[in-house]
Amino acid sequence: MQDLQKSTHSRARFASIGSPYFGIMLAAMSVVLILSNIGAAKGVVIGPIVTDGGFFLFPLAYILGDVVSEVYGFRVARRAIVTTFALSVFASLCYWVIIMLPGFDDEFGASKQAALEGALGPVPLIVLASLLGFLVGQTLNSWVLVRMKERFGEQRLWARLMGSTGVGEFADTLIFCSIAASVIGIGDFGTFVNYVVVGFVYKTLVEFLFVPVTTTVIGAVKRREPSYGAAA
Repeated sequence: MQDLQKSTHSRARFASIGSPYFGIMLAAMSVVLILSNIGAAKGVVIGPIVTDGGFFLFPLAYILGDVVSEVYGFRVARRAIVTTFALSVFASLCYWVIIMLPGFDDEFGASKQAALEGALGPVPLIVLASLLGFLVGQTLNSWVLVRMKERFGEQRLWARLMGSTGVGEFADTLIFCSIAASVIGIGDFGTFVNYVVVGFVYKTLVEFLFVPVTTTVIGAVKRREPSYGAAA
């Protein structure tokens, strides 16, 4: 009897992609990541803290990734990660084309060109940093979350959200900062360490603080996904 109860509790359930909810979350992930890549081109200093202009957006992508992983499983989450980055790369190519197009040769046109080059010119490098960091970090995040779910079933959602966040965010932040630091003007080791530590602690704390919100959203999506309810 105990083995049967353990098996029931440990059974992981996931929904299939058959409703609008996955598409909405995929679109939100893509928009958040594209805007984060633009914002990350700006270095930000708040007192002793060194970060970038995308700091307030990027954690949202991980929260959405947690929802997708928990509700739809690792294979669907991996598809969402690849799709999100394909769109991000496409956006970066569009920025490059916009910068290369000939503009007005008057003073106003020259100032606009300089502003575009300054704002969007570094984005391809930021996309590369984000691509490698987010790809590794989100994949680890999703993998850990799903493996924990397969072990504990519907129980301990808070534990798998927090555990997967710590693993994914550390890998993501280290890879991203190693590439992006020079783009935003960080040249010394001390400032780089500040950038990495602040980024990791901030993103992880934000996701930890949002665990109640994330669990509420996950519960709402599970209740509204017909295929998830049918598997109950």
